[in-house]
Amino acid sequence: MKLKSFFTLITATLLSNTWAEESVDAANTIILTEQGVKNLGIQSVKAQKTNFEDSVFAIGHIRPIPNNHSVISTRFSGRVVQTPPIVGDFVKQGDVLLKVESRQPGSPPPIIDVKAPMSGIISESHVTLGQPVEPSKELMDIVDLSQVWAVASVPESQASKLMIGTTAHIKVISLGGTSFDGKLIRMGSEANHESGTLEAIFLLDNPEFKIRPNMRTEFSIVLAERKEVISVPRKALQGDAVDPYVFVKHFDLPNAFVKCPVVVGERNDRYVEIKSGVTRFDEVVTIGAYFLGFAQGGGVSLKQALDAA
Repeated sequence: MKLKSFFTLITATLLSNTWAEESVDAANTIILTEQGVKNLGIQSVKAQKTNFEDSVFAIGHIRPIPNNHSVISTRFSGRVVQTPPIVGDFVKQGDVLLKVESRQPGSPPPIIDVKAPMSGIISESHVTLGQPVEPSKELMDIVDLSQVWAVASVPESQASKLMIGTTAHIKVISLGGTSFDGKLIRMGSEANHESGTLEAIFLLDNPEFKIRPNMRTEFSIVLAERKEVISVPRKALQGDAVDPYVFVKHFDLPNAFVKCPVVVGERNDRYVEIKSGVTRFDEVVTIGAYFLGFAQGGGVSLKQALDAA
């Protein structure tokens, strides 16, 4: 009798544990119809081992390179007799910008061409058709924007970690967050005592001239790189700092997603380091992950899905 009671107790315990596990699985598993997956636009990627970049975040703006700037003026007095280009126009080196009728003797008076000394964009103009001009007067400015400076305001505590040649992933806000890579070429000459930051200047190629001065930017400045780190895209991570989690595609059931608590490590502008909770064999939801948290109870039950499988 005692042996029979013992086996009865063991069986009851195992059944109880099984029911508990199934209850937990059911609570953490969301099963949608195929149409539900399409409606939420669910997309997923595999967790992967990557070369993870440890980075520091900063904000900043775009500046023209000081030496890539030219001021247009004349060496003689006269009057503008041809409509000049306006602000925003692109000109090439050698293009005629102005035709100026000189006040020098002649009949008719000599007309002299004022040409562009460099290629670039007209950034300022102070002259119109028919306007008198003098040698002392600045007529227009040309700026070459084929390369620009992206200037980051880096916290002083992080500035010492930066070295010339350091890479930064730079997002230009007004271009829809498009990211560009730049190289650190110089540091600012002095810190801003009010904000506690130091300027870090990155050289940025701008072949299509989409990037313009004073555009606001966000920087992810790469300080170090670690190899073989399991990570997921930032948009896959849900929850908060106390209870972070991701949704993982079920190995066996179609259109099923399991809520998996995770322990996170470092973050950068692209990825989140996952210390535990997800393996490199798991496929995590990226697009649509936020909405999965509201989809519980709106799809197929776990029992129905298992029966069908």
